[in-house]
Amino acid sequence: MTGPVLRIFEARTKPGHTDELLNNFSSTSTAVVSGEPGNKGYIFGRSVAGDDNTVLFISLWESLETIKERFGDDWQVSFMPDGYAEIIEEHSVRHFDMAGGWHPDDV
Repeated sequence: MTGPVLRIFEARTKPGHTDELLNNFSSTSTAVVSGEPGNKGYIFGRSVAGDDNTVLFISLWESLETIKERFGDDWQVSFMPDGYAEIIEEHSVRHFDMAGGWHPDDV
């Protein structure tokens, strides 16, 4: 991989907890990546389907190596800050090499 790399955390919350998880994202999750070497930013949000409890937290990294430096040997595992497991039913983390299709000027 040549980077940049997207790290995509996807979660389905327990009913009634979507807003709570988004609030957690705005404080706890942002603190996990903000200011870390190699992190180029993050975005997060909810599904636009009205009854869907799915949320994403996406962070952009210079390279896969910078992700590994931040998350260690468990870089392929969802990082779950305290309190997240109690409000999340399912979660996953995936990584995507954006070298061939990243065009930030188009945003």
